[in-house]
Amino acid sequence: MAGRTLWFRLYGPADGVPVIELYGTPSTRLRRPGQIAAIEESGVRVLTPDRPGYGGSTRQPGRTVSDVVQNVEVVADSQGWETFAVVGGSGGGPHALACAALLPHRVTRCAVLSGIRPQAATLPPEEVLRAQLAQLGADILGQVEAGGHEYPGAPPGPPAWDDPAAQARLLATFADSLDGWYDDKVAFAQPWGFSPQSISVPVGIWYGTHDENVPESDAQWLLENIPTAEGHQYIGGHLPTSATLTDIYNWTSSPGS
Repeated sequence: MAGRTLWFRLYGPADGVPVIELYGTPSTRLRRPGQIAAIEESGVRVLTPDRPGYGGSTRQPGRTVSDVVQNVEVVADSQGWETFAVVGGSGGGPHALACAALLPHRVTRCAVLSGIRPQAATLPPEEVLRAQLAQLGADILGQVEAGGHEYPGAPPGPPAWDDPAAQARLLATFADSLDGWYDDKVAFAQPWGFSPQSISVPVGIWYGTHDENVPESDAQWLLENIPTAEGHQYIGGHLPTSATLTDIYNWTSSPGS
């Protein structure tokens, strides 16, 4: 960690059960109102760090999924948290599972939402992949700027581009830098650095009935290969409702195994 910076943001009551949330690919530490409402309702204290290359966190080229563990320990120590739960959504799922596997003495529970399974892949050259990500980000921002909502299935309301907070989240996710997004893609295409079969802490796997981004087979693989995993299917797509998020945060603070 010498010479590197990690940015994070805290949500929820200061005396709530500690939870470290590892967001998807790409995303930002800046949470949406529905997520913040779910955190407040559940009474947990959520710390959301920017992974290296995102936001203000110093890039760590060549990082693996398991490298997140050192960063999580640093931010947990900064709050004086000896133990904590972890939550990982989509591309954050592997990072949360890394913490569960490699920090069993500190992680109390691990919730995975719309998470992906390990799958080795051959990626295009860096310049090609970066161009693809840049185009995808530009397409999404273009739709929003044309009057669209912040994300598919968003609650009815004014166009996202008219909301400065939504605009900040969108720019941080899709425009400010491609480094974190690119490095996540590279990390997912190689071994994660731990065995899911070695996880001993309670794991909850949440998956939607019609996830448009991650197939249900990924959730089933995780359920079959993590000894402590239990499944939670919800009605909805890749991004759940605030009610499902509340269920997840409540589960992270449940006592016992």
